[in-house]
Amino acid sequence: MKKLLLSLITVFVLVAGFTVQADDYSQTIDNFKSSPATKDFFNQAYGYAVYPTIAKAGVGIGAAHGKGLVYLHNKKVGKSSMTQLSIGFQLGGQVYSQIIFFQDKRSFDEFTSGNFEFSASASAVALTAAVQAQVGSSGISSSKGADSSSTKQNKASYHKGMAVMTLTKGGLMYEAVLAGQKYSYIAL
Repeated sequence: MKKLLLSLITVFVLVAGFTVQADDYSQTIDNFKSSPATKDFFNQAYGYAVYPTIAKAGVGIGAAHGKGLVYLHNKKVGKSSMTQLSIGFQLGGQVYSQIIFFQDKRSFDEFTSGNFEFSASASAVALTAAVQAQVGSSGISSSKGADSSSTKQNKASYHKGMAVMTLTKGGLMYEAVLAGQKYSYIAL
């Protein structure tokens, strides 16, 4: 049974990872821009990286992967990919979009230097509706509300020059894990 479940999750991650289309980037950026939490970031950020679809799954051991584009002053300058490995109590799968804002040239250069890894102290703010909470080395976020109009979101802020935000697309994932994220960058 465990092998079957692991096989199904692997297929889910692979299928979701290959579903990104060119127009998903502009749609994903529009989705993030529609959130009041990101308005100031888009207006003031030096640059950003956007990942339209990141697929995540796990049964004890988990993985997530997604491909994205990097923008400097709203112009595409590179390609990126994110890979996450995790271990701990986890079961399920989910798909989400992610954006990383770079506060200044230093943080942009750090990210685009090649292979960048987020430390355990990095946090992500999940721009989602209703009640949710997440704590782990892959992020800390929480919100409270009955629906999207009444949800009170934690304030997003830069940490070491970067701010990470996510939008859930679907799935169900239970987890209490230790995880690390690694990002690659290739200039266009």
